[in-house]
Amino acid sequence: MNVEVMVEGRRAPGEEPPKWTDDAEVDGFVDDVMRGLRCRPREIPCKYLYDQRGSELFNAICEVEEYYPTRTEMALIAAQLDAIADFVGPGATLVDLGAGNGEKTGMLLDRLEGLRAWVPVDISPVELRRCARRMKRRFPKLTVAPVCADYTGEWQLPATGPGRRVFAFPGSTIGNFSPEEARWFLRSLAEKAGPGGGLLVGVDLHKDRRILEAAYNDAAGVTAEFNKNLLRRINRECGADFRLESFVHQAVYDEEERRIEMRLRSTEEQALWCGGEQFWFDPGEFIVTEHSYKYTIEAFAALAEDAMWRVRGVWTDRRQYFSVWALEAAPEVTGTGR
Repeated sequence: MNVEVMVEGRRAPGEEPPKWTDDAEVDGFVDDVMRGLRCRPREIPCKYLYDQRGSELFNAICEVEEYYPTRTEMALIAAQLDAIADFVGPGATLVDLGAGNGEKTGMLLDRLEGLRAWVPVDISPVELRRCARRMKRRFPKLTVAPVCADYTGEWQLPATGPGRRVFAFPGSTIGNFSPEEARWFLRSLAEKAGPGGGLLVGVDLHKDRRILEAAYNDAAGVTAEFNKNLLRRINRECGADFRLESFVHQAVYDEEERRIEMRLRSTEEQALWCGGEQFWFDPGEFIVTEHSYKYTIEAFAALAEDAMWRVRGVWTDRRQYFSVWALEAAPEVTGTGR
């Protein structure tokens, strides 16, 4: 590897690397990026894809022809609104994890009667404010208590009074966790919900790899732009100098692990700065930016049971592409309310 040629191609000899600060939009971002770039294979948590621009691009992904999950899930929710409303029950607090633009939950709020409060939780402060304002205008009598947080870490529910807590976790985001991580996360939600609390969760199902890979490699390139936007964010917040044109988006389905792996693959030999540290990339070397696990009905039911949830309902589309689950926290779960 010719270090001098590569470095000189990037900046003049002796020139200082890019400056960086610790004012990232989300606590821990710089540390997680640096840790991910140092490890092999390189990997950055997918939650960091969702800055303001990333959230906007994901909303656009949901509209592309190949990306079936959003359309399929919304059709399922619309078809099962009465059953879902019965499951939630009156006087509940609905906690909306990864609320985004609130479009999916809006259907539920239209149908749910006597809801005590709606608690949208999102990592993007801009998207969260927009969503909360929009829904407050749409439902002026509803108590809206937004929480800007990374719901995969430590966070607390706001006080909304007595009544049943029901979590909504749509969009197949549970697939971004490994099965072991999903079990831990679902167990933590059961403890927050307390005995008899509820969870509505969307789960993408295992299917032909051609369908899955097309969904994450749309012809319009929206997913590619969404993925590469992470490099823009790293450049902005970590003082990095990633060149977007020297990385390509790639999404492949691992049949054995039953997961989509989304990557940013280097097209050339290159040296890059990030956080005051230099990193070398060989041609073809990649950064993993997302895993999306796919389940069978039997496998997810077993996972939910292990995490202290009881299946009260499951709905799928005619093609068995997607599923929506109604789960109830087991009586023996310890409710923390946090």
